[in-house]
Amino acid sequence: MEKFNESLKMWIDNEMAAAELITVLSRLWYEKSIELILLRSVLVNRGSGKILNKHIRAETILKKPVRVQDSLLIAKAILEEEVAPARIDIGRLNAEWTNEKDQFTSINAFVREKLKAFIKAPPRSTKTQDVVLYGFGRIGRLLAREITQFAGNGSHLRLRAIVTRSNTPEDIKKRVSLFRKDSVHGPFNGVANEDLENSCMVVNGQIVKFISANTPEEIDYTEYGINDALVIDNTGVFRDRASLSRHLKSKGASKVLLTAPGKGDIPNIVYGVNQNCINIDEENIFSAASCTTNAIVPALEVIHKTYGIVKGHIETIHAYTNDQNLLDNYHKKNRRGRSAPLNMVITETGAGSAAAKAIPALKGKLTSNAVRVPVPNMSLAILTLEIEKNVNINEINDLFLEASLKGTLIEQIRYSNSTEFVSSDGIGDSCPSIFDSPATNVSEDGLTVILYLWYDNEFGYTSQVVRLARHIGKVKTYRYY
Repeated sequence: MEKFNESLKMWIDNEMAAAELITVLSRLWYEKSIELILLRSVLVNRGSGKILNKHIRAETILKKPVRVQDSLLIAKAILEEEVAPARIDIGRLNAEWTNEKDQFTSINAFVREKLKAFIKAPPRSTKTQDVVLYGFGRIGRLLAREITQFAGNGSHLRLRAIVTRSNTPEDIKKRVSLFRKDSVHGPFNGVANEDLENSCMVVNGQIVKFISANTPEEIDYTEYGINDALVIDNTGVFRDRASLSRHLKSKGASKVLLTAPGKGDIPNIVYGVNQNCINIDEENIFSAASCTTNAIVPALEVIHKTYGIVKGHIETIHAYTNDQNLLDNYHKKNRRGRSAPLNMVITETGAGSAAAKAIPALKGKLTSNAVRVPVPNMSLAILTLEIEKNVNINEINDLFLEASLKGTLIEQIRYSNSTEFVSSDGIGDSCPSIFDSPATNVSEDGLTVILYLWYDNEFGYTSQVVRLARHIGKVKTYRYY
């Protein structure tokens, strides 16, 4: 009984610390535009139970204590300092405090040393970026959630309008209802109400205008006080430069971001890998590639840079999509006419060629195929790669653990060491590529590796689109990862 009481008391102490941490997290976010995360997991607007779970998971990955009490002390110290707007991984700071606390006279001195580049520094960006969503389907609604939920004090991306074909009062009611409640991703973590008189929805105090239009050219965004907007096209109807350029004929629009693979000379960008290869001042049309491309390219980058890829095959086990039929019916593409919830359906994917657009050295080296399966969300990419250097399983897994914790791909790669991970466990993960380490396989000669990469083909991809939008709009804050 005594052991039971001690365990319960410890848990209550942890929950109280997590509850206090929530208050500090909110103050940092809303007062100072400082977002604290834990190994890339969002902490703002999360309950104490989720925050404690994130700390427990961090311990299994970092293989050292990650105490919520230490996170609370670090967060309080950050609040006391004049830190510029930033995104700070408190998991990294927590682990460093555990290792280095004997070298500092106080936790404030530790924070001042670690974040000295940000203290009393001018903001990395002083501008805001107006955003217009052209289309309001699965990706459009998730984008609206992310942009509005993490607008903070409004100093970054600002969702100003949503364009659809029809916006009757009944249309707006239905669209706002779909925004608030999602069968896969759950309820919106905030407040969203329709303003039918003004054809708007008000999300966490942010007024978002619904605009009805049949063509991009007919819209004058400046009529609604929107200027130099980044138009995010979620329709998938316009894919080449000529058609996407129609958005730029709208008064008040300055750049276009496509949430699908772009055709022709449109730069296909996987944020974290090749965004710096594009001059965003000279280009005004961008593609965020596809969900599958964003899942596989970070892993391909890691393997190719370290071991060199001779050739490979990508097999995607993909959730069914709106394009398929609920019940058997005519479809112009092969096999897709059969009922999506009842069948596995072989179909094509351009993931191999799309990956080569992000990593040109892989051109002609990759083949790809896809199977649509009866789940509404979450997909799995299986990469079979022939490499130039001999390797073993432990070396591959260690390589991806390192990539998930340090370097330029820590927002893109999540390392999973769970032997019980299944597809639904990854729903809502902001990393577009979840590396399943227990599933890694290597041939006897060490020259063929097989990688398993989970990805939330809706939310993980949306998170990549938001990162790219911040990059294009030049509204990124400092980073401490």
